[in-house]
Amino acid sequence: MKKYASHAIPDCTTLRELLTRNELLYGEQIAYSYRKVPTDREAVRVSFSEFCMDVRALAGELLRLGIAGRHCAIIGKLSYPWMCVYQAVLASGAVAVPLDPAWQTADLAETCRTAEAEFFFCDEDLLESMETFPEGRSFSLSLSDAGEGAVCGLITKGKERISENEGLLNGTSVDPDAMALLVFTSGTTGKGKGVMLTQRGILRNIYNIIPHVNLSHKTIALLPPHHTFGANTCLLGDFAIGAEVYLSSGIRYVLKELRDEKPGHLILVPLYLETFYRKILAGIKDQGKEEAFAFAQKTSRLLRHARIDLRRRLFSSVLSVFGGNLHTVVVGGAPISREMLDFFDGIGICVLNGYGITECSPVVSFNHSRRNILGSVGFPVADDDVIIADPNENGEGEIRVKGVNVMLGYFKDREATEAAFDAQGYFRTGDFGRFDASRALYITGRLKNLIILSNGKNVYPEEIESTLSALPGVMECVVYEGKSRRGIMHNTVVAEIYPDPDYLENNGISDAKAYLDPLIEDYNRTAVPYKKIGLLRIRHEEFPKNTLRKILRFRLDTTIE
Repeated sequence: MKKYASHAIPDCTTLRELLTRNELLYGEQIAYSYRKVPTDREAVRVSFSEFCMDVRALAGELLRLGIAGRHCAIIGKLSYPWMCVYQAVLASGAVAVPLDPAWQTADLAETCRTAEAEFFFCDEDLLESMETFPEGRSFSLSLSDAGEGAVCGLITKGKERISENEGLLNGTSVDPDAMALLVFTSGTTGKGKGVMLTQRGILRNIYNIIPHVNLSHKTIALLPPHHTFGANTCLLGDFAIGAEVYLSSGIRYVLKELRDEKPGHLILVPLYLETFYRKILAGIKDQGKEEAFAFAQKTSRLLRHARIDLRRRLFSSVLSVFGGNLHTVVVGGAPISREMLDFFDGIGICVLNGYGITECSPVVSFNHSRRNILGSVGFPVADDDVIIADPNENGEGEIRVKGVNVMLGYFKDREATEAAFDAQGYFRTGDFGRFDASRALYITGRLKNLIILSNGKNVYPEEIESTLSALPGVMECVVYEGKSRRGIMHNTVVAEIYPDPDYLENNGISDAKAYLDPLIEDYNRTAVPYKKIGLLRIRHEEFPKNTLRKILRFRLDTTIE
């Protein structure tokens, strides 16, 4: 595979420097594209020059309003105005506080108070709720793309006096090592902490990734912008290399957008990949092409052993679902089954799994296009010192990180900040893992999910979940310690499963538990005693999830009696 030298690696420490660089370097190339209405035939395409002009005009107007150094809540779905506000806030030396618009109004209001937000940028439908927000707010603006009280109106105003605004911008300093991004994570109780990130840390994290991944010149942004993985890795990472980022209109339009926009790479969480996987398999079955597909897979494997790669020709009809150009998918946020990794590799799409955490801006390790260790989460980013603390006999221990991308701390929470770092200054991720001989990192489990049985044995739920999720008919699976009212000695390992309704229907299965019980018994026969499933629970609806489609374990009822 070729070396990816077509992307110049920036050396900027602030977003403002990156804007200036990209305007000069990429000019009339397309930076962002989107559809005002999802059904529009043609997309609006904005060049780097146009986008940089919009950001500078908006930043100048915001500086006139006194935004420098203030905390700015940005609450909205992915859109062009959202992108303009995000970069303008950072370029003006203010602090961006991106929040999930799906949260309840009371939770948004409380988080804004905690964040000490004074400027508010919200989707139109949220403006009416602003009365419950902090009384001390200085300014509110709609993220709509129309109207005087909207972002676009302020951009237009800023363009009318662009020279003055650029003077204001140039006269305002930005400290690359000061808090620039305040991100609220979801905690085990549902109440998050404010993670303080810097512009230098965010950008260095991006630059560490660029040389090692076969990134194309076109992608589709699918992840929510308030999440660090979506905002930093995709929206800023692809902007940094001069790629065009198409802003998706939402999950219901994704398949059409893939066909229309023909991306070369995508940045996703596993649930998107799993959705694509299931749709492809369902389509093959519906068309009665299962035998033909299996024969093509076998033929492809034989040819690859002879160093002949015809995957993209043999599976062109499958690849056309993604527009025909997709060759790389970067995935983070949760483990991926080996079955899915092998499937996508088999049809010619390289899936690179990585590991990150908001407190690390967010990437800690990732697989490389030229060095992809399936089943691992790849190699630590170059700027980080990643260690396994207090390893057990298998080399497993807590993953700890030190580097420029690690957070400054939790906002106004000294106790939580001190607890997050060890005596040597390493950030405690709370995740267990191990390195192999090549220094590839493997995630074993999450500290807060760890089951410690009454006999002292440790059970990593993720390990069992990975095995059970590969069973036919299992859509989602969570393993936890079932709590007995009779005392800890009566606790047991529980597997709670949401079956795939389509699989059950297509195979004439009316009783999911009766179908799954023998499969669990098969697992138990080969599992070590303390990892055996003591109780199988069947769900009739999906597990509760956040907007990144991560299962909210803390909402589950773990009592068993």
